[in-house]
Amino acid sequence: MKILKRRPHLLILLAVVAAVTVIAVMVIQANKMETLSPREERDRAASGTAVPSGQVDCRKVKCIALTFDGNPGQPTDRLMDLLKEYKASSTFFLEGRRIHEFPDVVRRIAKEGHEIGDHTWTHAVLTDVSDTQIRDELRRTARAISRITGSEPTLMRPPQGRTDNRVSKVSKELGMAQVLWTVTAKDYETNDTTLITKRVLAGAGRDGIVLLHPLHKGTVPAMPSILKTLSKQGYTFVTVSQLLAPAKAEPGKIYK
Repeated sequence: MKILKRRPHLLILLAVVAAVTVIAVMVIQANKMETLSPREERDRAASGTAVPSGQVDCRKVKCIALTFDGNPGQPTDRLMDLLKEYKASSTFFLEGRRIHEFPDVVRRIAKEGHEIGDHTWTHAVLTDVSDTQIRDELRRTARAISRITGSEPTLMRPPQGRTDNRVSKVSKELGMAQVLWTVTAKDYETNDTTLITKRVLAGAGRDGIVLLHPLHKGTVPAMPSILKTLSKQGYTFVTVSQLLAPAKAEPGKIYK
C-alpha cells in the first residue's frame, strides 16, 4: 500500500524532471543558434564593394550602433534633440500597438535619418507563441510603420532577444533580419543614471550594438554622458544597416 501511495508522487516528480529537461534543451538550442557579427558580414562582401554614397564606411571608421526599444511615445523630444546634436544616427525598434497615437514621432525618427525596425505589436515573447501569432505580431507592426513612413522595416528585434528556428523562418518569410545586441545597460532594472552610463561605456566596443529603453526613467538622462564620452573616444554613431554596409542584412539571419 505504501508503494501505491508513493507512486503518484513519483510520477509527478518524473513529470517535473521531464519538463525541466525540455526547457533546458530549448535554452541550449537557442544559445547555439548561429549569430553573425557586422564585421563578419562586411568581410564577406565582395572585394572592392563600396558603401552607398555619403554613408559611413565602418571598415575604415570606428563605428557603434545605438538602438532603442519601445513604443513610439517613449523616444522623447529630449532624446531626439540629443541624437541630433551629436549626429548620432540610431535604430529604433518600435512596438506597433500605439504607433497610430504618435505618427509625428515616427515621422521625426525617419526624417532625421534614423532607422526604424520592428519590435512586434504587443511585445510578445515570440518563442512562446504560435507561428501564426509570430507572423501577425511582425506583419501588423511593419504595415503600421509603412503607413506612416512609406516603407516597411527590414530589421526586427525579438522581445527579450528570444528567438528560435520558427522565429527565424517567419522573419525570413516577411523579409526581416533579426538584430540582437552586444551590450545592454539593463536599464529595465534600474533608474540609476550613473549605473546605466557605466554599463554602456564598459561594454562599448567597435562594431558594437547597444540596447537601451527610453521608457525607463534613468535612460534619457544618461544619454548626454554616453554620447559625449563615446564621441571623445572616437566613435561614429551609425544605424545597424550602416554598421553592416556594404553587406546587407539577410532576412531570417541573426546579427549581434
